[in-house]
Amino acid sequence: MDGLNRIVKAGKVRYIGISNCFAWQIAKANAVAEKEGFAKFVSIQGHYNLIFREEEREMVPYCDEENIALTPYSALASGRLSRRSGEDGTKRAKEDTYAKFKYDATAAQDNVIISRVAELAEKRCVTMTEVSLAWLLTKVTAPVVGATKLHHIEGAVKALDLSLTPEEILYLEEPYVPHPLVGVMAQNKRTRKPMA
Repeated sequence: MDGLNRIVKAGKVRYIGISNCFAWQIAKANAVAEKEGFAKFVSIQGHYNLIFREEEREMVPYCDEENIALTPYSALASGRLSRRSGEDGTKRAKEDTYAKFKYDATAAQDNVIISRVAELAEKRCVTMTEVSLAWLLTKVTAPVVGATKLHHIEGAVKALDLSLTPEEILYLEEPYVPHPLVGVMAQNKRTRKPMA
């Protein structure tokens, strides 16, 4: 925290953010920062999208309470929310083992939501990307959108103009089933040995 504070004091950065942590960790870090007079974390970049909403358990309420910005990554779940289930994806989608690790175990339950995104996109004459990002924009103001092609950027911009009704939001959210946490921290938590 001291090192990050020095960077802020030197004017090299204005604010600091954190990525992929539990709510208790950012709360602890900001408590230390407050006690020591350091710069506090003002944003969190976490894994959050229509088919992975575990941030809603603790992180979203904590950030709302503390006025911390949510800037989630994987807004389209590595492309899963931008195409119908079973459609061939990109070369990256086929070879991205980490994305497969994050999403393949819950594919059956996620496909229910993906089908609803496709249905709503067809009904509204927009893309699945627009629907998925429009939903996310009802939750946060600045998602991280990975773009490697011009149409990715265009789809993200169009999502700004798409307003989903409360009924449409409920329709997209209703089939969600809690997912197990994935990643290094979740793995460490599962493999930690109990104290004697």
